[in-house]
Amino acid sequence: MSATSMHGGRVAIVGASETDTIGKRPEASVLGLHAEAARNALRDAGLTISDVDGIATAGIYPQDISHYLGITPRWLDGTLVGGCSFLLHVRHAAAAIAAGAADIVLVTHGESGRSGVGADPWIRNPAAISGQFEQPYGAQAPYSTFTVPALRFLHDRGMTVEHLAHVAVAQRTWAVDNPRAARRDPVTVADVLGGPTIAYPFTRDMCCVVTDGGGALVLTSAERARDLPSTNRAVYLLGSGESAESSIVSQMADPGSFAAFRHASAEAFRTAGLTHADIDHFMAYDAFAHLPLYALEDAGFVGRGESGDFVAEGNTVKGGRLPVNTNGGGLSYTHSGMYGMYAIQEAVRQLRGEAHAQVPGVEVSFVLGVGMFFAAAGSLVLARHPA
Repeated sequence: MSATSMHGGRVAIVGASETDTIGKRPEASVLGLHAEAARNALRDAGLTISDVDGIATAGIYPQDISHYLGITPRWLDGTLVGGCSFLLHVRHAAAAIAAGAADIVLVTHGESGRSGVGADPWIRNPAAISGQFEQPYGAQAPYSTFTVPALRFLHDRGMTVEHLAHVAVAQRTWAVDNPRAARRDPVTVADVLGGPTIAYPFTRDMCCVVTDGGGALVLTSAERARDLPSTNRAVYLLGSGESAESSIVSQMADPGSFAAFRHASAEAFRTAGLTHADIDHFMAYDAFAHLPLYALEDAGFVGRGESGDFVAEGNTVKGGRLPVNTNGGGLSYTHSGMYGMYAIQEAVRQLRGEAHAQVPGVEVSFVLGVGMFFAAAGSLVLARHPA
């Protein structure tokens, strides 16, 4: 199948919604969060469970979702590559719809990252590559695994920890007026630098929040979208990309640059037939404060070594040249473990004109996600109108 058959606005997101609330949900299980988000997204699309014939999800078996919801699917995708899985699901669903393998695809997400209700235990596998070559040396959690590449990134570019603090401050400005955001208090660079150290160079506000919640998307063909009540709120997929690098940080070709980010971004721009100048809004995965800096450079929005000053000079906040992470991101909005779904949700809200901190005139949004530390990446180019 050619890339043009699944892109160029031929597939649309017609339903998009998060769970009723996000943050702390001890009364809801992982499966319950999936179902709640699914019902909300289908209601948003003007569709019902009986319309769905495709299921995609990560972290839980897709057949568990379809059975729980009472769906008999003819297409399934259980791709699990970490936090960017849902970006890949959108890409895969578009291919399935274009090929006639599915008509209405439901992509679901739910995690009890804070409360741990119904969540599978995290069991480290000593036989895995990471179990053999990183975990014995203490690289066991994201905040410890990300430290070395972050420090290498800063060193190679002549940046300082203050540049990381500027990222946290910039994203907090988007969250202060967002009632669903976990962190809403305004902060300064001094506040961020003066916070408790989690693992050098990261202080608390440079690390993502830990929450419960979920979201879901409903996709169909652009032709089918025209017949739905939600047609005026449809968001179109113009391009997408996916890639992967090493499953362990120590084997990255260059710890200061993420190859999967570069390849997935280039593929998305190529398939969309657009350039960086066409992008009005950018959602960059931000489990930690260095990731938006990687994303800005590896996706090609700025040159090597320019990302820190680009953020510090106010280009990513309200009124800036490139609004970034306008919900507050994983640092301030929410992060239940796999953040990619929330990044897509915010891009859809911006394109629909329904965001809490709405950016005027958003026509095209770029979404870039990372999975399993630096192992995988996915990217989407979404637009208000088909190409």
